[in-house]
Amino acid sequence: MPETNGTQLTEEEIKSFGPLAKSLEERRAAGPKVTTAYPSGPPQGMQAYLGPSMFQPHRARQAIRDAHEKKIPPLIGFYAGLSSIPLMRYMAPFGFDVVWIDWEHTSCNVETMTSLVHDAIFMSQGKTIPFVRVPGHDHAAIGFALDAGASIVIPQLETVEEAKHVMSSSKFGTKNRGTRSAPPFRLIPTLTDQGYDGARDVWQNWNDQAAVMVQIESLAGINNLDAILTECPDIDVVWLGALDCRISMNLPANFGMGSEPEWLEAKEKFYTTLKKHNKPLAGFCFAPGDALTEAAQEHSMILHGADVTKLLELQQELANAREAVKGVVKQ
Repeated sequence: MPETNGTQLTEEEIKSFGPLAKSLEERRAAGPKVTTAYPSGPPQGMQAYLGPSMFQPHRARQAIRDAHEKKIPPLIGFYAGLSSIPLMRYMAPFGFDVVWIDWEHTSCNVETMTSLVHDAIFMSQGKTIPFVRVPGHDHAAIGFALDAGASIVIPQLETVEEAKHVMSSSKFGTKNRGTRSAPPFRLIPTLTDQGYDGARDVWQNWNDQAAVMVQIESLAGINNLDAILTECPDIDVVWLGALDCRISMNLPANFGMGSEPEWLEAKEKFYTTLKKHNKPLAGFCFAPGDALTEAAQEHSMILHGADVTKLLELQQELANAREAVKGVVKQ
């Protein structure tokens, strides 16, 4: 399919592609007509970082960097651990800055993941940026999530070689050491494929829109983090996967918490390396009040709620209900 954004087609190309190319040339000559429905009024939350079409990723890289530089508050997110489309559609209008879609630890397929991404964007009217945690480092899985319009989370990153592979899989063009394939029909020519900056084509702009978060979830990952961030400076944000990291270190999981000397040493090395490279930090903070305010000092993204934790509250509600009604039983 011919490129339609910023490149004049030759007569040979028009002849080769026939009516399709002629149609694209005519539509482009008439000027861009972005028809994606955008919300009216001043932007709310992440609407300020929308791309030229809601079929494209938000400018998530810029949003995270702005939060890191304290130009905006940290992005407040919601963990969608159940891959439920009805739940996503119910939650999207709430207006969380971020939703974390966990493709790694659920059985959802590519179509379900894509629907979750689209529902998060469109049903929040662009207020929510979807991040998809992909299942491993597979080139195809990374492409599927990015093609859907999401930013991505890379789990269990341990080595420079792995980091180079996932960053290559997420970028277009050799200037970015990219090996990602452009999806020819994910965007509609002249309707949803405009480049954000008006100068480069959509794929070059896309490199600067979708963010890549990496999770460091082992002591090996912590020890290699300095080299990883040196060799792959386009990594946008880093998350310490404390639960998996403690398990990999043969420590009690304990929800990622502990005071063992080796654990405290590992965490200190992680945070020191992050500060050395001036990289944004993301993490959980389910506690309200002062704990959340304190987390905001260091974090550029905070997941502050989850479908699974809210459903867990029903267990206590059930216990309370049984306690409340047990007195009606006649002895």
